[in-house]
Amino acid sequence: MNTPPDPVPGADHADTAEGQLDRALALVRFLRANCPWDAEQTPRSLVPHLIEETHEVVDAVHADDPRALESELGDLLLNLAFQVVLGEEAGHFDAHSVTRALESKMARRHPHLYGLGEKTAWEVSKARERADRGTPEGVLDGLATSLDPLTRAHRIQERVAGVGFDWEDHRGAAAKVGEELAEVEEAIDAGAPEAVEEELGDLLFAVVNLVRLAGAHPVTALESANRKFQRRFSALEGLARERGVVLGEATLAELDELWDSVKARGG
Repeated sequence: MNTPPDPVPGADHADTAEGQLDRALALVRFLRANCPWDAEQTPRSLVPHLIEETHEVVDAVHADDPRALESELGDLLLNLAFQVVLGEEAGHFDAHSVTRALESKMARRHPHLYGLGEKTAWEVSKARERADRGTPEGVLDGLATSLDPLTRAHRIQERVAGVGFDWEDHRGAAAKVGEELAEVEEAIDAGAPEAVEEELGDLLFAVVNLVRLAGAHPVTALESANRKFQRRFSALEGLARERGVVLGEATLAELDELWDSVKARGG
């Protein structure tokens, strides 16, 4: 049986920033050698766990819970280390090559910090990298297919903005939102379901563009709105119980009055 990595208790005083990834990699190798479940995992089989752990990290960030974030980052680090070890075992890459590739990429994208040239926009740097690979790759090629639609729309717009296809500022995007909203209303009035869906898609895409040019990210903005609505509706339910209002039987006017009361209370 392989010797396990040093146990965590009592080892904190010797920890340094350098070598922590090595500890995670050693832990994965130990698990692969001694645990049947870990031994049978593949890069593909671990994808659901990687996605789940990423979401749990995000939840901890949104909850502003440092202790939970510390724990969830450890779980995510384990999944990242697992992918590195599996690549190492297959002879595809190792921790050193992954790190070297990361360092090289960051140097290319921050040339002004490394004495390699003038500062360039992030998307411009990435476009040059794609061109330097020598393949006839389009601006929008290579986007992750598993991105959620909001993030994908945001990344598409960032990519094309990197080659100059963009509004000068948020005002142009705001005007486009108004234009797309009018087209949605026209499609609804015409009673054309397929056209309604298409125009709603255009409206959402335009709103994402406005969010981006206003300096926010659509996922972050929508998540914040979701949390705010959920918090306020929970407060509305509590207020309804206090006043003897039964949800499902109350009129919209009664619910609006409850909602306004919650907002007035700072909910």
